[in-house]
Amino acid sequence: MRCRGAVALAILLAAVPLTGARRQGKPLGWVEQSTYPSVRLRGVSAVDSRVVWASGTKGTFFYTTDGGMHWPTGTVPGAADLDFRDVHGVNANTAYLLSSGEGEKSKIFKTTDGGKSWNLQFTNHELKAFFDGFAFWDANHGIAFSDPVDGRFLIIRTNDGGATWTPTPIGSSPTAIPGEAAFAASGSSITVKGSKDVWFATGGAAARVFHSSDRGLTWSVADTPIVNGSNSAGIFSIVFTDLKYGFVVGGDYQKERESNANFAWTRDGGQTWSSGPQLPGYRSAVAVISALPVVLIAVGPSGVDRWSPRYRSWISETGIGFDAVSLVPDRNLGWAVGSNGRIARRRHKG
Repeated sequence: MRCRGAVALAILLAAVPLTGARRQGKPLGWVEQSTYPSVRLRGVSAVDSRVVWASGTKGTFFYTTDGGMHWPTGTVPGAADLDFRDVHGVNANTAYLLSSGEGEKSKIFKTTDGGKSWNLQFTNHELKAFFDGFAFWDANHGIAFSDPVDGRFLIIRTNDGGATWTPTPIGSSPTAIPGEAAFAASGSSITVKGSKDVWFATGGAAARVFHSSDRGLTWSVADTPIVNGSNSAGIFSIVFTDLKYGFVVGGDYQKERESNANFAWTRDGGQTWSSGPQLPGYRSAVAVISALPVVLIAVGPSGVDRWSPRYRSWISETGIGFDAVSLVPDRNLGWAVGSNGRIARRRHKG
């Protein structure tokens, strides 16, 4: 499908007053709360202002129930060689972890007792598969996806809180073009909205967005203007504010500070995508601070940036790098995680 150019974005910008727009970022309180130098954290899920889950290498997970004053940590038994790229928190007791890797290194675990014990729910037995992320509509209904296997993306779904994960029939699985895959850099290359809609994004030979409105049974696909063409470039993260407005970020992870076509948006549910203001470098995750007005946060190894249609460009919040971010909607509050077990909390100061 055809990607719209900058005209549509200019219309959107023109509709929003620029009075008070700031070219320089005001410090907004990214405060480091915990570090664990031996691991890299790639997943984070803020349930609310007090409960947050995080995950990373060496089978490690972190959690807090007091807004980050304390971060107890643990290792899932028997998972010390796994890399948990995605985490989904339901509440203080219940959370899911997804590990990414080839073959049986892709697994899904669940706890219902605050991390004291973990139940292995799914193990991938397809040697060619590599799971990139998962997302949940509610505590019981979720979906996960893998890089293509024999030309088709592998999709699994649960309707019972993960007790069973059922593959989408192979004939209904979306088709990839040669060299197209997805990224597991932050667990946010897949997102859901409403009760049935799901989108996932790709890179490599193409930078496309796949959409399903029936919980993954049938799919459509659209091209985006995001940079692609190499195994290290494409879309790394996708988010929607509602069923119509969505945003993607990415770039080339081998060129962390290169500004290119790394941000795009849609206002028709992902049927068409338009280029937006370029980020100053590769970004691995994007999240929504506010839906009305739209305010986004994007993070990557070279820094954190904020954007709204009120701004003509992205505004830098910090040059400290992170891999993943999760925000509490409409609270100006959230957490980012990254290398050296770094966890930081974002809180608006004014």
